[in-house]
Amino acid sequence: MGAGGGEPVAGTGRLAGVRRVSERYLPIAEHGLIGDLRTAAVIGTDGRVSWFCAPRFDSPSVFGALLDADDGGAWSLEPVCEVTNRHQFYFPDSNILVTRFLTVDGIVEVQDLMPILRPRDSGHRQRLVRRVVNIRGKVRLRTGIAPRFDYGRADHRLDVTSTGAVFTGPTLRLDLRTSERLAETDDGFGGEFDLDEGETALFVLEVLAHDESTGEHDSDLPDEVERLFRATVGFWRDWLGQSTYTGRWREMVHRSALLLKLLTHEPSGAIIAAPTCALPEKLGGERNWDYRHVWIRDAAFSLYALLRLGFMSEAEDFFSWLTCRFSDPGDGEFGPLRVMYTIDGEPAQDEEVLEHWEGYRGSAPVRIGNAAAEQLQLDIYGELIDSIYLFNKYGNGISHQDWSNLRQVLEWLLENWDKPDEGIWETRAGRQEHTFSRLMCWVAIERMVRMARQRGLPADLGRWTTVRDEIYEQIMSRGWHEEKDSFTQRYGTFVPDASLLLMPLVKFCAPTDPRFLSTLRVVERTLVVDSLVFRYDPDQSPDGLDGDEGTFSICSFWYVEALARCGRGAEARLALEKMFTYANHVGLYAEQIGLTGDQLGNFPQAFTHLSLISAAINLDRAIGD
Repeated sequence: MGAGGGEPVAGTGRLAGVRRVSERYLPIAEHGLIGDLRTAAVIGTDGRVSWFCAPRFDSPSVFGALLDADDGGAWSLEPVCEVTNRHQFYFPDSNILVTRFLTVDGIVEVQDLMPILRPRDSGHRQRLVRRVVNIRGKVRLRTGIAPRFDYGRADHRLDVTSTGAVFTGPTLRLDLRTSERLAETDDGFGGEFDLDEGETALFVLEVLAHDESTGEHDSDLPDEVERLFRATVGFWRDWLGQSTYTGRWREMVHRSALLLKLLTHEPSGAIIAAPTCALPEKLGGERNWDYRHVWIRDAAFSLYALLRLGFMSEAEDFFSWLTCRFSDPGDGEFGPLRVMYTIDGEPAQDEEVLEHWEGYRGSAPVRIGNAAAEQLQLDIYGELIDSIYLFNKYGNGISHQDWSNLRQVLEWLLENWDKPDEGIWETRAGRQEHTFSRLMCWVAIERMVRMARQRGLPADLGRWTTVRDEIYEQIMSRGWHEEKDSFTQRYGTFVPDASLLLMPLVKFCAPTDPRFLSTLRVVERTLVVDSLVFRYDPDQSPDGLDGDEGTFSICSFWYVEALARCGRGAEARLALEKMFTYANHVGLYAEQIGLTGDQLGNFPQAFTHLSLISAAINLDRAIGD
């Protein structure tokens, strides 16, 4: 037993005195992300690791200060003296994050990484490495490692060792090794240390199973950290080197690709929507969801982006994950598919509220799990089958068993496409007859017809085309509002909806079709503010939730692509360039943009970056050389 005495440390304990809520949280945009293709860590420009779930994206948090600054747990690392400026950037062509502090005593930087030594590393060791380098002057720094296991609900044991400390929770052990002489503190483990010009301080935090040995640590720490740094840089650069994108917006597209890879769970091939949960869509509001799941809706965008950028291995892995989902017979209520799944392909866990956490800047409730998993959203069938169509077109093609399973999926859809559902935006106001849901049911059948004809696959083409045409005619009659000269969100009422921008993108109508052009004008008049686009107006379409929300960045990129496809290339380019200014300092986007330009919602969000990639590729094509 180490100097810590082995006494249990409470699962919650104040990390700082009570201060005003706004003073204890950085803006959402003031963060970067690192990861190891199993999980990720959110790190602020203040040098604090404020969100880290281990060993997987969807595991309970170890550091959760992003959602409760005092009781969530964090790993702080910052200069003691006055900081005059802070900068954060990614080491070129990698997901290694560098935070640089300009202080009155000198300049110091923190290099953060989660090592990846090689693709598909079966012997992967999960580590969070922090290397502090003093660039100039003499700087005194302070660090504090204060984990709070199981979202701050579980006690843990602290043992101080000759090389650092070990934190033992109910299911995990965190083994910290450091070059600095630190000690047990009221909140965890830490202390202060001095660095002269050119000196470094090293920290390696390894995630172990509860009963796993911490080892002897015979290797020289400086040599080990340098080896891990070089190997991780090499991994990311080799991976990005596969990209075939050579268009105008290479920096933004490649950063989005790196983010997409960062949100990939390599052992399963799944891609999660975001690494965080419960970050608010409005400060103080209740729209705080858990996005650490895999949405079927993201599948088409994910596969499209991976295939178009040349990342065939990732596309094949995600395709394999997807095909396992539609081999499940499902049930009568939801059919063969659910809206979202866990990384392992199981239905998402029930929604739960963490009552003991205050939420980001006081934005409660803090939700884990997602009740939308119990919704019926018929559009997911179109998105799934469209993604498989794209893989069949650009990838290696689908197997006989995959086609047989798809035909069973389609059989269910042919009988159920006309049901009311909750729709793409996962509202909680009951089921409605959504135009977009019908649109994507049309896409599902139309893509199946295409695949059958292209490859001569067995199909009941007569029945399929009859139902496909019936859906088309229904959308054109009931989804069209004659008086407003626009397609509408739901049948029987008029509500503009940004999802309708996808109509020409999925080949339902020509981008120059008068009906689409008039719908685009209505969307521009009611939902577009400069380049920013709301998904719909909650006042016109009550969604069962209190409060309003910001503009959805994915809708903004859909708008760019719609403009490009209908011949308004110059306007599309301007809108895209404006959207780039809303990215944070390292090129990342949350889900929404608030009234003052601040980022809102879970961060960073894969869907936003996927739509950025699509918009850039198609705008490049539209405006040519």
